[in-house]
Amino acid sequence: MLPWRCLVCGDAGAGADLCPACRRDLPWNRSACARCGLPLPRPTPRCRRCVGHRPVQASTRAVFRYAPPLDRLLPRLKFHGDLAAGRLVAGLLAEDLSGAARPDALVPIPLHRRRLRQRGYDQALELARPLAGTLALPLLAGALQRCRATAPQSELDARARRGNVRGAFRLRPGQALPAHVALFDDVMTTGATLAEAARLLRQAGVARVDLWVAARA
Repeated sequence: MLPWRCLVCGDAGAGADLCPACRRDLPWNRSACARCGLPLPRPTPRCRRCVGHRPVQASTRAVFRYAPPLDRLLPRLKFHGDLAAGRLVAGLLAEDLSGAARPDALVPIPLHRRRLRQRGYDQALELARPLAGTLALPLLAGALQRCRATAPQSELDARARRGNVRGAFRLRPGQALPAHVALFDDVMTTGATLAEAARLLRQAGVARVDLWVAARA
């Protein structure tokens, strides 16, 4: 019953949670490495780093660069329970990912149960659920389990991040997996968390793992 308001600037939302001006300013990641999603001056099938170390994933679709206003909207969801911000971001993701190579299922990166109790919700799942619904994809929530509590990745450098998440995931016992899945997370920085989860899925027999993320640093 109340008028729409832009979640970024507070101006009239024109029938949405985002005003036309803020929508024009969205940092779409249109120019990136197709393998790891790293923002680049021009698109490329593989950046120099991917040529050197051959990532486990087949491709990465990072919809946005981690820049304004995504660097405000995603923390509002992740740390402040702003589900309206999550709904807005999920809708934008669905617009872009509708043209991506279609996986058989979407698998969100899970929180450890201790972090889930503290936060009360899983931000990746809150984005993945409406995204899967809009794209009519099966959502395998709970297929991956975080079996070890890890330090926040944001506090670590690249090498420490890889060690921090090594062995941090397991598959739910008896979980059946299709041949092609997309792993989903909210933000990708070094990619260590997603790479560890993708490695586990490949070891379990998944033929192709793609990475879908809301924003890439």
